[in-house]
Amino acid sequence: MASSDIRGNRPQWNSELIDRYDLSGPRYTSYPTAPQFREDFIDTDLRVALERSNRAARPLSLYFHIPFCSTVCYYCACNKIITANRSRAGPYIDKMIGEMALISKLVDSSRPVRQLHWGGGTPTFISDAEKRLLMDATAKHFTLLEDDSGEYSIEIHPGDMTVATIGCLREIGFNRLSMGIQDFNPVVQKAVNRFNSVEEVRELVQAARAEGFHSVSMDLIYGLPHQNWQIFEETLDSVIGLAPDRLSVFNYAHMPHLFKVQKQIDESALPAPEEKLRMLEKMTGKLIDAGYIYIGMDHFALPDDDLAVAQREGHLQRNFQGYSTSGGSDLLAFGCSSISAVDNVFFQNHKDIDDYMAAVDEGRLPLARGFTLSEDDLLRQHVIKQLICHFELDFSRIQKQFKVDFRQYFASELESLEGMAEDGLLKFFDNGLTVTPPGRLLIRRICMVFDIYLNCSTEIRYSKII
Repeated sequence: MASSDIRGNRPQWNSELIDRYDLSGPRYTSYPTAPQFREDFIDTDLRVALERSNRAARPLSLYFHIPFCSTVCYYCACNKIITANRSRAGPYIDKMIGEMALISKLVDSSRPVRQLHWGGGTPTFISDAEKRLLMDATAKHFTLLEDDSGEYSIEIHPGDMTVATIGCLREIGFNRLSMGIQDFNPVVQKAVNRFNSVEEVRELVQAARAEGFHSVSMDLIYGLPHQNWQIFEETLDSVIGLAPDRLSVFNYAHMPHLFKVQKQIDESALPAPEEKLRMLEKMTGKLIDAGYIYIGMDHFALPDDDLAVAQREGHLQRNFQGYSTSGGSDLLAFGCSSISAVDNVFFQNHKDIDDYMAAVDEGRLPLARGFTLSEDDLLRQHVIKQLICHFELDFSRIQKQFKVDFRQYFASELESLEGMAEDGLLKFFDNGLTVTPPGRLLIRRICMVFDIYLNCSTEIRYSKII
């Protein structure tokens, strides 16, 4: 295939194609997506999958969901608990440790933990003593890497922590930070109730560099109230000056019918759709001009960052936390609402914290729902991951791995893609296809062709692609 020449290239803006293809659709942090999970998924399905996982001896990825936030951000769509009472975290940490004890009995403890991530909520809501307690318990139940070679990351709210905590995080094993910036403009910050200054962030970044963190990532959001390109560019200039290794710039999806907290946002202050598109176009060009590689789907990285290297070398992956530097791991997730991916199953914990804690108290896995992937699901999952991570498909490799005739198996999908090829979103080769620079911004739309569940009668509301 002749697709490696497009990796790292600037995606090309085509307003006509964006107008035509900018539908609502999944972000494909999983396939099948979470709305397909079933409540009749049972504990036995999970235990059998863990047995297969142990026989395969794959490395592990661990995720811990810490749902607490001291204040509410009006744009947020996460599963969170807003409280100023920091003492609420202790009993919850105890239950996560209890959940680890339950799961670790079913998992071969010799399997190394290649990746570890704390998300939320705001994980730094918990005290430094509680951080040490949770990490010590993790090391007791699983084999953490002691040579600093794993990707151990944590999400932080720069306006809700001290520089001293940076040292604690490094001490207990974290080597990557993800900072939720969103926007530095004070008017925008007030409108969404999220506050952190450039000075606060700079101080934390300097501390992280001094402590030897491998990577610093920052999250921004475009499409927030009172934003326009001129305002957002000021934030972008400040962020570029801070030189994060990775950047995620998300499109704000205003869906108050699904996320009640978003009703606090003044809809009349939201930028018009054409202004949001202008922000995306200008932002993408500015970041690439500043030396960042467009990874895909709102993500950027410096050329020597592991994310860019993984894409360049062909082993970039995607999971429930977004893009990932390596595959071949089973994901075990702990805490309320967290989702695990083991062998050929997904399973999700109870979303309600009381239901979650009660299950662990009773010695039960806090399993709420899950999904067992069929052979067809696994095949389509692979196809979608290849498109999202590498913007290409090699039919012969897929045929060899899954023992199918690609053109015959996906005859209707390939027919649907013909129109996209005519529009210039992708190009067919003798035994594969490549997504073109104009198509990279619309990769979710291309992936939707292979999503068999989108044709189901059940209505599922997704955000717009762009």
